[in-house]
Amino acid sequence: MTRVLKYVFYDILRTRFILFYTAFLLVCTFALFQFDSDYGKIVLSLMNIVLMVVPLIAVVFTTIHLYNSYEFMELMLAQPIHRNIVFLSEYMGVALSLCMAYLIGIGLPFLLFGGIAYSATLLSTGIFLTLVFVSLAFLSAVLTRDKAKAIGIALLFWFYFSLIYDGLLLWVVYSFSDYPLEKVTLALIAFNPIDLARIILLLQLDISALMGYTGAFYKDFFGSHVGLLFSAGILTIWVIAPIALATRIFARKDL
Repeated sequence: MTRVLKYVFYDILRTRFILFYTAFLLVCTFALFQFDSDYGKIVLSLMNIVLMVVPLIAVVFTTIHLYNSYEFMELMLAQPIHRNIVFLSEYMGVALSLCMAYLIGIGLPFLLFGGIAYSATLLSTGIFLTLVFVSLAFLSAVLTRDKAKAIGIALLFWFYFSLIYDGLLLWVVYSFSDYPLEKVTLALIAFNPIDLARIILLLQLDISALMGYTGAFYKDFFGSHVGLLFSAGILTIWVIAPIALATRIFARKDL
């Protein structure tokens, strides 16, 4: 598995896309440092990139890469190598390369300007979201052999979690505003990794007072050890569940 992973990882690093992705994040972060020296405002500005652009890049790049790697995967499967090893090596190679690009693009400017402590939550949530949407992209790719359909499914995942789910959640909150919905919305947030990451980042910026009583409730919960374990556990499930299902489908799929 190590040899296959190493080949996939170095092959992805040679692509121009990873260099452009890293450069894009570097330019955005450095530019924000030039405009403002307040670490909180910089993290708040980067939050939009982390919540929208990072998942979009992850699903699109992963889906395209996996389809472009089908010949290599078929060649590997002609050897005495288990299917799961080839598939998971592809997953780990893509995930590691995107996470490394994200860490360099976001973390390096904070390190150079002495604000690495302020970026810890931003970096960790960005890594989690990258892993989650790489997993969802792999699941999309194994559901169909049609590349266009797979990209469409992956984009639908991103569109649903980025925009549609928030609209449905607001409708629920508005429709049942007369009832105490704090615990209900907490449960609903767990079904959307982007919303969960957004809440974690907003509470880290200490602007929960703008969210009223609900914000105070979230701050008490997510600020505790139980809340941190809950957040990490839910995001970990979001990473593992799609790739586990995708691996199961790939193991039985007729290539």
